[in-house]
Amino acid sequence: MPITPANGGSAKTAETAAPSGSAEPIMLELVDEDGTTIGTAEKLSAHLAPGKLHRAFSVFLFDDEGRLLLQRRALSKYHSPGVWSNTCCGHPYPGEPPFAAAARRTGEELGAAPALLREAGTVRYNHPDPASGLVEQEYNHVFAGLVGATPNPDPEEISEIAFVTPDELEKLLRDAGPFSAWFMNVLDTARPTVRALTGTAAGW
Repeated sequence: MPITPANGGSAKTAETAAPSGSAEPIMLELVDEDGTTIGTAEKLSAHLAPGKLHRAFSVFLFDDEGRLLLQRRALSKYHSPGVWSNTCCGHPYPGEPPFAAAARRTGEELGAAPALLREAGTVRYNHPDPASGLVEQEYNHVFAGLVGATPNPDPEEISEIAFVTPDELEKLLRDAGPFSAWFMNVLDTARPTVRALTGTAAGW
């Protein structure tokens, strides 16, 4: 299970920028419990306790051996820095389809767009981040697919990547420090689609 440090170039976008008084505000889509859009909110304000329910997405990509591509979030991120998580996650811009947002952000963060991407369900959760005091109140659209090329991650977003088997993931969960609070929620939601993509032999 080689762990690869990120050393690619930075292509900072509005979605990746940290909150700043001079930066253009990043707007998220607020939703009700059924996932219907009810308004918008600035990104940081949506995450202040107790949090506002907003639309998000999570992506799980696999290689042709059925190994899951994990990322370790950069230490410079203001929310959940330095933790392992799924291949990519983020927020659609208001009015942006979650599928399009998932493909866009995967390319931006990893330098490799998905070769295949399928919808894998939705999950709603409420997860505080003890380190920052921020709260994830999310209606999350989950996607699973195949990685299209060798990743070249943006080091401002990702510090390391690793391709893991189910057994290697269990070892990381046990020994490698914290994972994102939402990781198991979204993985469990994605599993049926993941199994269809990777086959039973992959063990997911």
